[in-house]
Amino acid sequence: PYSQAVRELQCFIGDPVNSVDRAIAQDPGFVMAHVFKGYLFGLATEPEATAVARICHEAALPLAATTREKAHISALGHLAKGRWHQASGILQDIAIDFPLDAVALQVGHQVDFFTGNARMLRDRIARALPSWRTDMPGYHAILGMQAFGLEEMAEYAQAERLGRTAVEIEPRDGWAQHAVAHVMEMQSRQRDGIAWMRADPDAWTRESFLQVHNWWHLALFHYDLGETGEVLALYDGPIYGAGSTLALNMVDA
Repeated sequence: PYSQAVRELQCFIGDPVNSVDRAIAQDPGFVMAHVFKGYLFGLATEPEATAVARICHEAALPLAATTREKAHISALGHLAKGRWHQASGILQDIAIDFPLDAVALQVGHQVDFFTGNARMLRDRIARALPSWRTDMPGYHAILGMQAFGLEEMAEYAQAERLGRTAVEIEPRDGWAQHAVAHVMEMQSRQRDGIAWMRADPDAWTRESFLQVHNWWHLALFHYDLGETGEVLALYDGPIYGAGSTLALNMVDA
């Protein structure tokens, strides 16, 4: 269940909280399961979720842990208290020592995203990427994160190449899908963007908790072209049709 939870976060699909809860139920002393659950709630940016992140941190504190796991516990403690930059630094230290730590990279990348640190969106992943091989589980997520970091630093050609490769490896990787959409938006390639998003929408929408944001990207391409009918249909449908009250969905609506 823990590996499933990590994969679900890497693709932004399914219910990683349920998966990690099953891992905790199987082994209550599994320290990284408690930490991972805390990360999920800490990154949710909802007040109620932050309270859960603190509970997860408290549950992890007394458990037996390696030096690396203790660093993760410390990072979660900072995140749960709103000290995102301190959490970022610890996660970076972990990834320097353990570049294959997918959780440190994934959570660190999201912290960089929420704190607007474009350079670290690129460089956190770039430092670890040489240690990864194409046959490793989750390699697509590393490419997708690198693609987004490159895009945010205006390195568009390489960003698109890596993002497309990530989606070829794992079509359900919503973050990689989103990275390529960003490239096309920045380059005013609206028709390419619409084709990219409409080529296989089932892959990036099915059970995806990034789908509202990705639908918003598609709507943005249509908006740029003055296709207001398409925009409103998307808004009234997949973007805000469900009336989500989650902040991350409402900012797109």
